Amino acid sequence: MRMLLVWSACCFLIPGGVAFGQARPFPGPDVQQIYDRLLPQIEQIPIFDHHAHPGFFDDPDVDAMAAPPGSAALRERDNNPELVAAAKVLFGYPYGDLSPEHAKWLIQKKAELKKSRGTAYFSDILDKLNIEQGVANRAMMADYLDPKRFVWVFFSDSFLWPFDNASERSRNPDQQVYIPLQEKMLHRWMQQEGVAKLPSNFSDYLNFVTRTLEDNQKRGAIAEKFEVAYFRPAKFSDPSREEAEAIYRKYAAGGVPTEPEYRTFQDYVFRYLVREGGRLHLPVHIHSAVGIGDYFSLSQGNIFNLENILRDPRYSATTFVMIHGGYPYEREAIWLAAVKNVYMDSSLMEIAMYPSEFKKSLKIWLETFPDKVTFGTDCFPYNEILGAEESYWLGVQSSRMALAAALAEMVSSGEVSEARALELAHGYLHDNAVAIYQGKVH
Repeated sequence: MRMLLVWSACCFLIPGGVAFGQARPFPGPDVQQIYDRLLPQIEQIPIFDHHAHPGFFDDPDVDAMAAPPGSAALRERDNNPELVAAAKVLFGYPYGDLSPEHAKWLIQKKAELKKSRGTAYFSDILDKLNIEQGVANRAMMADYLDPKRFVWVFFSDSFLWPFDNASERSRNPDQQVYIPLQEKMLHRWMQQEGVAKLPSNFSDYLNFVTRTLEDNQKRGAIAEKFEVAYFRPAKFSDPSREEAEAIYRKYAAGGVPTEPEYRTFQDYVFRYLVREGGRLHLPVHIHSAVGIGDYFSLSQGNIFNLENILRDPRYSATTFVMIHGGYPYEREAIWLAAVKNVYMDSSLMEIAMYPSEFKKSLKIWLETFPDKVTFGTDCFPYNEILGAEESYWLGVQSSRMALAAALAEMVSSGEVSEARALELAHGYLHDNAVAIYQGKVH
């Protein structure tokens, strides 16, 4: 041991007591210059957008649910001046504000482009932002999205709500919005599969679920998505098939399940969907962050409630993508990516946080499991004026700046070389996500 200590001292100390080959606790005065060198190179990296909701504001299929009334964080409000900058870059907007009289220009410009560009409209947005390809996380795909540029991720939550949901709807005003939309989504899957009514036995119901997954995959879907934390606690017990089957048998023909009964049934079906995702090589995306609405429960939706699922060896063949990275617990949640089949997606974070704060979270991720983190814009058409287009721009610009800033500090502190920093940038913006889908995306 004494010889090892002497050898270490000889290797890591040079005259003057300066450490060599060892990271420093503070970035140096060169961090700005490193940032200025990295940012233009990072802007040239083609992006794979791992999570987005592209579509027009009046398209009900942009999401499987709607937003109830609630408070928006400062940067997500429609008076954010950065959105004016987005409109200028994307559409040549000539004004310095989005007042109603000026916003009419933007509405008209978009309408003209939608008519003239057709299926190229959203592809043009991707081109302006150097997005090579992006996920369309939608209830159904739209014919105005070019399938060469947009790949589909569909929603599986509705399979958890096949019974009379009177009690579920009455829990709070948010659920009065959410649950009917889950019922509508389940009915659409039933129509797709030619199922006229709820199957009378549990085996047939599970077969219907599987057929839907398989058929969606044939239609081009690359993953299935859950927003389950909006509707119920994100912690899942491990009931037997017999328990779930008894509940199905009891309520398939009618009647309102008690909450414990419904949760037991849902816990089994959720795990079934996770297993099927592994069998079909269909990654499972799970909303894992704070949510909209006044009744979203941070404690019940906490990403760590899912740890018993993510670390269950029975699901080692299933790839999990934790959408929104567990925000605002993202700095702790990165350790879930230690599991070989778990990835973290940063969408929402770069829009909710300004780059000065997002860079701190991103830096922790890059310093921990840089090969397990992916980029997403979480773009969404908020209204007629501010659409998916502007939020695409905001997500891309924020992330590139925060990424360059985080990497500049890492280089300046001696953690990585500039060449390695650019490798990490390529991984985060493109390569890590693309590798998940084994040739199904660019």
